[in-house]
Amino acid sequence: MRSTGFGGWRSSCIRAERAAALNTLIETPRLRLEPLHASHAAHLFGPLQNLAIYAWINERPPESVEALAASWDAIAKRLREKYDDARVGWVVRRSEDGAYAGKLEVDINAAHIATNVGWIFFPPYWGKGYASEAVRALAEHLTREGVIEQRVYVTLGNGASARVAEKAGFSFTRVIPENDRFRGVIYDDLEFVRGRER
Repeated sequence: MRSTGFGGWRSSCIRAERAAALNTLIETPRLRLEPLHASHAAHLFGPLQNLAIYAWINERPPESVEALAASWDAIAKRLREKYDDARVGWVVRRSEDGAYAGKLEVDINAAHIATNVGWIFFPPYWGKGYASEAVRALAEHLTREGVIEQRVYVTLGNGASARVAEKAGFSFTRVIPENDRFRGVIYDDLEFVRGRER
């Protein structure tokens, strides 16, 4: 079997050790991307209650700190096991004062493709370039680790997130009709890809 990326690791699925190794500290000039941990729930629960965050995504505010911590703990536990895919997450903090600005998550499949790079940033940090800075740093980190194809899906109409994807080095590839449904409405998605030969 030939090497399939991730620094030469040989596997038909995501090895726990390698997936966990992806989940390391990433730093940019203004931000620290820290591996997501259940202990972060106490810090992010309040900001995640802001309904403006959910205008364009199929998520709801977490019900409690405990439920949020449990969901993130499950992600961490999954990284310690062997699966055909993995979800890896980071919290985003400003370097200057440690303020929590948002979070990032990425799903990686057995072919070492990031099938969904996603982010949430809190409204006080919108319009300052933090999202594109963080997403670009994450994409570059994944590329260095052998995840050479990465995909972002943005709800049609969400111009702010589309701009983040483009500034982070992703290129628009297509519209996917009726790809998502939330609050009873069906939406088309825009696909952005980084790394695939076009």
